Amino acid sequence: MRRFSHLVGAIALSCLAIESAARAVGYGSPNEWIKPYKRAPLQDIVTWDENSLFVNGERIFLYSGEVHPFRLPVPDLHLDIFQKIKALGYNGVSFYIDWALLEGTPGVYREEGVFDLQPFFDAASEAGIYLLARPGPYINAEASGGGFPGWLQRVNGTLRTAAPDYLKATDLYAASVGKKIASAQITNGGPVILVQPENEYTGATAGQKFPDPVYFQYVEDQLRNAGIVVPLISNDASPSGHNAPGQEAAVDIYGHDGYPVGFDCANPTVWPEGKLPTNWRSLHLQQSPSTPYSIVEFQGGSFDPWGGPGWDKCSVLVNYEFERVFYKNNYGFGVTVFNLYMTFGGTNWGNLGHPGGYTSYDYSAAIREDRRVDREKFSEQKLQANFFKVSPAYLTAARGNASNSTWSTSNDIQVTPAFEGTTGFYFVRHATYNTLDSTSYKLKISTTAFGNITVPQINDTSLSLNGRDAKIHVSDYDISGTTLVYSTAEVFTWHKYADKTVLVLYGGPGETHELALAVTGYETLEGEVKTIATRGYTVINWEATSERKVVRVGVSAPFVYVYLLDRNSAYNYWSIDQAPHDNSDAVILRAGYLVRTAKVSGSTLALTGDLNMTTTPLEILGGASNITGLTFNGQTFPFTTSQAGTIISTLTYSTPEITIPSLSSLSWKYLDTLPELSSTYSDADWTPADLQKTYNSLRPLDTPTSLYSSDYGYHTGTLLYRGHFTATGTEKSLYLSTQGGSAFGSSAWVNSTYLGSWRGYDAAANGNNTFTLPNLVAGKSYVITVVVDNMGLDEDWTIGTEYTKNPRGILDYTLDGHNTSDVSWKLTGNLGGENYADISRGPLNEGGLFVERHGLHLPGALSASGYDWQDSKGPVADGITKAGVGFFGAEFELDLPKGYDIPLSFTFSNSTTNSTGSSAPAYRVQLYVNGWQYGKYVNNVGPQTVFPVPEGILNYRGTNYVGITLWGLEDAATKIQGLELGADGVIWRGLRDVGVVEGQMYQERTGAY
Repeated sequence: MRRFSHLVGAIALSCLAIESAARAVGYGSPNEWIKPYKRAPLQDIVTWDENSLFVNGERIFLYSGEVHPFRLPVPDLHLDIFQKIKALGYNGVSFYIDWALLEGTPGVYREEGVFDLQPFFDAASEAGIYLLARPGPYINAEASGGGFPGWLQRVNGTLRTAAPDYLKATDLYAASVGKKIASAQITNGGPVILVQPENEYTGATAGQKFPDPVYFQYVEDQLRNAGIVVPLISNDASPSGHNAPGQEAAVDIYGHDGYPVGFDCANPTVWPEGKLPTNWRSLHLQQSPSTPYSIVEFQGGSFDPWGGPGWDKCSVLVNYEFERVFYKNNYGFGVTVFNLYMTFGGTNWGNLGHPGGYTSYDYSAAIREDRRVDREKFSEQKLQANFFKVSPAYLTAARGNASNSTWSTSNDIQVTPAFEGTTGFYFVRHATYNTLDSTSYKLKISTTAFGNITVPQINDTSLSLNGRDAKIHVSDYDISGTTLVYSTAEVFTWHKYADKTVLVLYGGPGETHELALAVTGYETLEGEVKTIATRGYTVINWEATSERKVVRVGVSAPFVYVYLLDRNSAYNYWSIDQAPHDNSDAVILRAGYLVRTAKVSGSTLALTGDLNMTTTPLEILGGASNITGLTFNGQTFPFTTSQAGTIISTLTYSTPEITIPSLSSLSWKYLDTLPELSSTYSDADWTPADLQKTYNSLRPLDTPTSLYSSDYGYHTGTLLYRGHFTATGTEKSLYLSTQGGSAFGSSAWVNSTYLGSWRGYDAAANGNNTFTLPNLVAGKSYVITVVVDNMGLDEDWTIGTEYTKNPRGILDYTLDGHNTSDVSWKLTGNLGGENYADISRGPLNEGGLFVERHGLHLPGALSASGYDWQDSKGPVADGITKAGVGFFGAEFELDLPKGYDIPLSFTFSNSTTNSTGSSAPAYRVQLYVNGWQYGKYVNNVGPQTVFPVPEGILNYRGTNYVGITLWGLEDAATKIQGLELGADGVIWRGLRDVGVVEGQMYQERTGAY
């Protein structure tokens, strides 16, 4: 992605072409591309002031969710994710781009197949989603190397600085990916409206020049020279003010990140004292008062490390209560660019994750790793985001100071007000943010209708804030010409149609709420409310229960229909735009699990969505009057019209019969995948470990020649070493120091004799073993074989630490009775190293095991000749008989019905004992599905046992190939304790068919050894 400056001329020409298509201002000549934006904006489509962004002159709240296209390598599923995010009420998605996947070969940029960004851009446009592009070059993101390719370990200069060799290394990537992003900018009809240079450029080691305006300007210039004309935004890791406007090498819009409760999923109910931000608004006004308040990453979940407690506990830590308290606190600060990390996490398939995390990147996000939306936090987010779609006054409201007494009758309640003209927003939380108490209070507000009042006004009722909760109350809130004088219940959405106005409010279960409308006349159509009508006004007091209340307000049509819901009921309501970025004719409806799209065409309303129950009530509250036809996912459904003018129907579907094969019943084939232990094996084609000086500037050598894998171009997956020596006959021990990252493992043999293993544990990045040697014969040649599991490269978050240069492989060794130079080493990793064999799956998918080097994990391999395939009952029934690595492969058929989303997962059984009651041996597994490495399972570390694999990687209507590498780390027979494939749900979906992702099939590999 970066190395060759000879591309700059071509890139400059492409910039000219891009610029001519954009609505540019302030542009004079190609020589001005370096910094014209310092003098004048480059375009007038995306602009901003101190309050918000503008797109085409319209103010927007950029409500965004983080999604990484590289963590879902099925282009047909990008639209699925975007539609689910759009259904939340969001209008944006932020995404990282992983340099390591695009320039695995230095100087060769490959963006093709699953790595092509164009399908991602196209799906965003179709769904009506704006994009914030974050290409790095450093991204962190819990990705291997933080997105840095492994060959950067051979760059001497300090990474993420102005070191010339580092900057040169970035040039090809920056120019290439920048050109691609530029082509997708809104100025060229695409969805990209913001671009972020670098990532969390926030901290450095002592003595390191930081912040370095020369370096940061270089990164900005790379983007501008590639044709980026939309605003540049930053994401300071904390609100520290780095590179804010007015500074040297400033971005256009300053933003920062925040993860206030951290990642302690082991204690998910603990919100530590002092973790709720209270000063972010004042810091913003000090640091960047001329730009909209932007939080470019805010905690949407949590990562979980090897050996961690798992996603279920993380989902408790960062749940719907967290969303209510922390997100509404941010709204009190006036945030108008707000991105939640993550909203969909996906999977660290193919070794792309960093060593601190396992295969799943579910992140306890609102959308699960397998794309289901059944977490309550998804529904809570929908309620919040939809409010801002219909509350434009929020964007320019003046923020007041938080107070425990001014706006509330209880000192235990803290209220932060905001006003735009007479419209008031009141962000309410407990003064002690992490309390579990329930507190009664009344709200003190000022209204144009009633003056200064305390609400609720009638029946001597009070409001309540129960436990970890927060609320947004409003006053003098405009509903397109009708004034909602106040509402203590929260606004989900509203819309004014030609024939009526629909307003949907909700409150927590059992809470009492009150609203007042500047409308005369009312009729209760459903439920029980307490109402007072005064001249020109209607006040409604009600209790939020599972029984819906509906009140029609007004003396004649068009009426205002007010729907009063408890929060749990509100989760089933949706507001769906009929056109991208346009809610002028939104359809408001009740429909259950998921509604994707709504479109009135002629007299027919066509809906698409997902159902997870065979019978689901459907009610259209507004946006489809006078229709004569109703379809859902293309099927026609009859409907009736209610007293309130709503359209009522029942959606039904028949649950299909599905058959999932039992993996234990498959016809398995077995192949020893550690033939290196055989006395006849030749490593003549392996890479000699003959470098007497490492390229790695972080760690000097402790060995005569480098045994760092990246010095020789091997950066991913399993690494193998063979050390040749001639015995003296007096050797008693072998000391090995190996390093593979957190939770790694390693094993060693001399000839075919097993010496032992580093079994690994969650926090261990390196391991030291002293092995007892068998009796060796003097004068005889021996081979030490070492297998090291590379768990990914470390990230480089703090500039100057150079942690991503932490080497992988053998750090040191001592052979009893020998000089270290007596051992001559060779090594291997994935076939070809940086000239990797499988372009379709990228540079990280394969490691160095024999089956991987020969491509035997790829579909079609079971018919490959020249290999000693043996019939087997599989890794569960047969396993392996001794320490080593075996490969099990089998094919199976799937014939799942079209039109359904049926997420499938491979599940490993795990316990501390085996079937005989003795301790289960430690082992490590790689799961290959149709050639894609979709799971790394470590039974003695955990926690992951369930490995979702999406449709598209799995062929839902055809033949599939599953491969299992089983590495036993103990001198014992080892079996996988259990392995099955199962369905996690059967969902009738409104998404078009998903195609099978094309990947390289098995063919004999030239040069495989």
